[in-house]
Amino acid sequence: MAARSLLDLDDLSSAEITELLARARAFHAAPPPRTLLRDVCVVNLFFEASTRTYTSFAIAEARVGADVVALPPGASSLGKGETIADTALTLAAMGVRAIVTRHPESGFPYRLAESFDGHVINAGDGRHAHPTQALLDLLTLQMEFGTIAGLRVALVGDILHSRVARSNVFGLCALGAEVTLVGPPTLLPDAMVCAGVRIERNLDRVLPEADALMLLRIQRERIASAVLPSLEDYARNYRLDARRLAMLRPKAIVMHPGPYNRGVELTEDVFAFPGWRYAQQVSHGVYVRMAVLDLLVNGFESARGAERVRSA
Repeated sequence: MAARSLLDLDDLSSAEITELLARARAFHAAPPPRTLLRDVCVVNLFFEASTRTYTSFAIAEARVGADVVALPPGASSLGKGETIADTALTLAAMGVRAIVTRHPESGFPYRLAESFDGHVINAGDGRHAHPTQALLDLLTLQMEFGTIAGLRVALVGDILHSRVARSNVFGLCALGAEVTLVGPPTLLPDAMVCAGVRIERNLDRVLPEADALMLLRIQRERIASAVLPSLEDYARNYRLDARRLAMLRPKAIVMHPGPYNRGVELTEDVFAFPGWRYAQQVSHGVYVRMAVLDLLVNGFESARGAERVRSA
């Protein structure tokens, strides 16, 4: 059987997402033994700058007892003309069991997984996917509300360029949330609508009904000026400020994957809002990534149960 990878949340069934969140909650409640990944070599191969994701994976790997190797892009032979397949073969031959990778090119982790005889975890690829960020967001919602089914969650901002949004939409829908995407047409084309997802242009209309608001970073490095000609116009229509905070439900929470642009997606008022959950999201990322590593390497109970049924 081929090794399991996590390239996006559609690699997981809703039962596996639920199991993964339960395992992350268990790790949050009590630290696991540092033997879960004993003698398992994990390589962190990041081609994009990262603070939260890289550090979170490094801490998670240490806590489950993996042997960790950091391979900066400049240390990789990919820059010398080596193919992804050659890199995958080389790392597997050294006994590497898992690769955590982030890359500016959409699809890079998929091509790596095709050639690597081990587990590949996508830590963000271009504009495509960021599954562990979505999982930590789901964990934050679950720990806040007890369940995700029936929650009304609004994702606000640069949906077009957001790998976080794409993975979150799949996860939220899989677990029964009601999802609304909010943003201007240039950052949220009508073509992005999908089953069970609503598109809204007016943020003020969404605020009173939302249980959770997920703000998305304006990705200036990926946006042409024609797509977003005016940050001031965006802020006027979609920035979360004191006036808009007052429109939220009493127990609503506000989330952001970070890093955030002060004055663009939000004002300083958000940091004093009782429902601001950015720090909790960052903390939950460690437990989610511990659970991902554990379950990919050691196996999902739900998958083993299905295998037992098939062989009976």
